[in-house]
Amino acid sequence: MLSPSSGLPGLFPLPYELGLRRLRDDFGLEAVEYELTPASAYRDVDRPWEEPRTFETEPDMEPAEGWSWHNADRVVEGAGWGGSLETLSWLLMADRTVQPAVSYSGNVLFLETSEEMPGAQEVYRILRSMGERGLLKEFPALLMGRAKSWSFDNPLTAPEKAHFRSQQREAVLRALHEYAPDTMAVFDIELGHTDPQVVIPVGGRIRVDGPARRVVVTY
Repeated sequence: MLSPSSGLPGLFPLPYELGLRRLRDDFGLEAVEYELTPASAYRDVDRPWEEPRTFETEPDMEPAEGWSWHNADRVVEGAGWGGSLETLSWLLMADRTVQPAVSYSGNVLFLETSEEMPGAQEVYRILRSMGERGLLKEFPALLMGRAKSWSFDNPLTAPEKAHFRSQQREAVLRALHEYAPDTMAVFDIELGHTDPQVVIPVGGRIRVDGPARRVVVTY
């Protein structure tokens, strides 16, 4: 689940899994597995809210190329942890809410970048800092959300958008190669700042099956 506070990784020392279990017990809910599937189309071009037509017509969608996999030769299952890459970088700089790296051992990391569209170099530098802190190597799997590649301040063309996303992917792979060469990664998951969006259960179980190319989350 996501909440206004759950988007802040490591905010609470209580393991997220225990919190989810407590909610299920209190409300008599059963854990539910849900398989994520690649979208056939996506949208990241915003429309002006001040225009009535924005709310009268469906937004234009673009073809999605599906997910891309890296080191997809194993099955990883662990608690989900992560969020906005930029927000996580601020929390790391503050050094107040992120737990010691070993606390996340075996978890599944998920990350996405915001509508501010940080460049590939910035993405690499943040991940490099996480690597120097010993964080990246603790996660045997990474789910990377599809990068938002258009904004009113930076309205890229279709070829420019594709290049932007490709450069970000290469930046992530560069950091993984240097600090977590064995980590499995899945790119362009439908989480973050593009549509459609899936809800990732912070603290819920995530199973990443590389050989079968499947991702299953538990709420």
